[in-house]
Amino acid sequence: MAKGRRTSTNNPRLNPSKNPRGYRRVAALGEKGAFVSRDRSLGGEQVEGRQAVRELLVAANRKVKEIWLSDSVERVGIIEEILDKALDRRVPVRTVSRTRLDGTAGSEGSQGIIAFAEKLHETHIGDLIKAKNGVKPFLVVVDGVTDPYNLGAILRSAECAGVTGVILPEHRSVHITPAASKSAAGAIEYLRFALVPGVPNALQELSRAGVWCVGLDSEGSQSIYEVSLYDQPVALVFGAEGRGISSLAKQRCDIIGSIPQFGHIPSLNVSNAAALAMFEVARARASSQ
Repeated sequence: MAKGRRTSTNNPRLNPSKNPRGYRRVAALGEKGAFVSRDRSLGGEQVEGRQAVRELLVAANRKVKEIWLSDSVERVGIIEEILDKALDRRVPVRTVSRTRLDGTAGSEGSQGIIAFAEKLHETHIGDLIKAKNGVKPFLVVVDGVTDPYNLGAILRSAECAGVTGVILPEHRSVHITPAASKSAAGAIEYLRFALVPGVPNALQELSRAGVWCVGLDSEGSQSIYEVSLYDQPVALVFGAEGRGISSLAKQRCDIIGSIPQFGHIPSLNVSNAAALAMFEVARARASSQ
């Protein structure tokens, strides 16, 4: 055997049967903790972090195949609650070494627990356009965000703000990786997602269906607090930090709004800006009822 060469079949990165979801670390996206699936599906099949795993079991929207628990984790508090819910749903729980769990984890801190589940269900964009339970569409379109932690934070705020659907591009954007699922803290279990070939065409489809598309950009000509159409079907469009919304997607937006700032830093983190914009829509809708 060559010196230093890792050939053990117990290594989950070298033996796919030891890595239930088949995730691999890549540097292509240039983000620490970025993971990609071997296909371009929505993902979400590897869920990490205590709150995220708890919500996976509570929501019960998809099958949970197995849960791994580190042998160094105390079975108290939320861990005890997770174990009880796993028992209720007849989900097998396997105790593994911390080394093995960390070797399989796809986030910076799994908190000693990983759940393996069915992939998240995808929704057709046409279904997102329809009112749900009498609520007009309140959509979020993510254009080219590659940091899984930013995406997860956006999704967490989206669920809390009452967003009815999230649209992600199939390419050049992070999907629901283990890191994104942990950052979302369970929000992915309650949101509906649509994957689209391209954001510009998706925005065009939304506009044709009567959905107002509001892009967020630091150089937008109108404050998001002055937009008066949030009681209508609306889609907020967020771009990656630095690049922002693509030029063609920006052209397809009805309005380009900005968040007023009063300090020296030129722009907010995309997840923070998204949270402000989403809760402005939530506030406006609540006040109009």
